[in-house]
Amino acid sequence: MTTIGLRRMAPRDPAEGHRAASPLELLFDLVFVVAVGFAATNLHQIEAAGHITSAVLSYAFLFFAIWWAWINFTWFGTSFDTDDWLYRVMTFVQMAGVLVLAAGVRAAMVDGTVTIVVIGYVVMRLALVAQWIRAGVSAPEYRRTAVRYASSIIVVQALWVGLVFVPPTVAPFITPVLILLEVLVPPFAEAGAQTTPWHTRHIAERYSLFTLIVLGEGLVASANAVIDGLAHADHLGPLLVLAACGLVIVAGLWWIYFSREQHAHIRSLPTALVFGYGHYFVFAAAGALPAGIEVAVSADAGEAELSRTAVAAAIAVPVALFVLAIWALALRPTLSTRWNVVVVVLALAVLAVIAVPSVTLVATALLVAAIVVVLDIAEHRET
Repeated sequence: MTTIGLRRMAPRDPAEGHRAASPLELLFDLVFVVAVGFAATNLHQIEAAGHITSAVLSYAFLFFAIWWAWINFTWFGTSFDTDDWLYRVMTFVQMAGVLVLAAGVRAAMVDGTVTIVVIGYVVMRLALVAQWIRAGVSAPEYRRTAVRYASSIIVVQALWVGLVFVPPTVAPFITPVLILLEVLVPPFAEAGAQTTPWHTRHIAERYSLFTLIVLGEGLVASANAVIDGLAHADHLGPLLVLAACGLVIVAGLWWIYFSREQHAHIRSLPTALVFGYGHYFVFAAAGALPAGIEVAVSADAGEAELSRTAVAAAIAVPVALFVLAIWALALRPTLSTRWNVVVVVLALAVLAVIAVPSVTLVATALLVAAIVVVLDIAEHRET
């Protein structure tokens, strides 16, 4: 401990016992969920206006910015969290960045103006650069890795700033390239150098807690359906069905996600990348589900300019994507071929029932419940 209250940013022990999410990490997650909520709200509004393609694409881009900042903080923290005052201050700077990003979500999704989003995003990323520099100074064995991270992040952030000055018609073609560069930073920084010491149980817990919080947004959307139904008695029946099905779906997705432990799937750099990157689809689907429920509420009230098929897809697609993503990441290795086939078929059936919009919601809830039962049976028969 130095005279100014700083600890040496030494690598954390990956075998450390009882490593749990810290109060700072939990607060960090809650701040990020604010941005997720803003993105989901705008997704609902744009979808309800009938602009499905632009809604999905803009949501996917905004969610990447949110998710990428979260994932980088999480993996850095599992390796180098010192929990001293400077680490906390730099974390609060990243939180400030996500709040700025959240303030620009509507302008980015509705008008295509990304200036505020880019400012918030760059603030988050450069705060992490400072953390990597500190880690490189404190831990010589990881200096090469830290320098690679810091320098690569700075270069990519400069390119993001340049995006602000690009005509809106050109930006959609440049954004995927910048996203690709971002996701290439960790494999570049970690390959051929000292791999950062991940605490696999801590990482799995961090991912599960964020999934839990984002799924909670779906419960809020179901509650809103009930509240709206009470305010409009003539629509009470359908909205109560919607709320009940929404509750079953969210509870089922929670059950599916937590049906198996996941830390054992993080064994090496390739598996860590698959686990980390694959959760984009888990998180994005969980974040989009509340928007789908709200779209269904709007459609029931006659306030959505969408076909019944599009309304059905707004709920069924996120559910199927969530199930298939977590199956690929965590469930598949734990199941026999027979049970894997059953789970995939049921998930695909969720997509198939979109063809019958009148029963899609109830059928989706029943299929999710069926997947829960299948996983429970498989666990008992194969143990």
